Amino acid sequence: MTSAIVVGSGPNGLAAAARLARAGLEVTV
Repeated sequence: MTSAIVVGSGPNGLAAAARLARAGLEVTV
């Protein structure tokens, strides 16, 4: 189950996804 969805795969979206993943969330970009 996805804990967070990041809309946009530009540099900021990918940075946000990486930070959320490091915090332990399952992320969908």
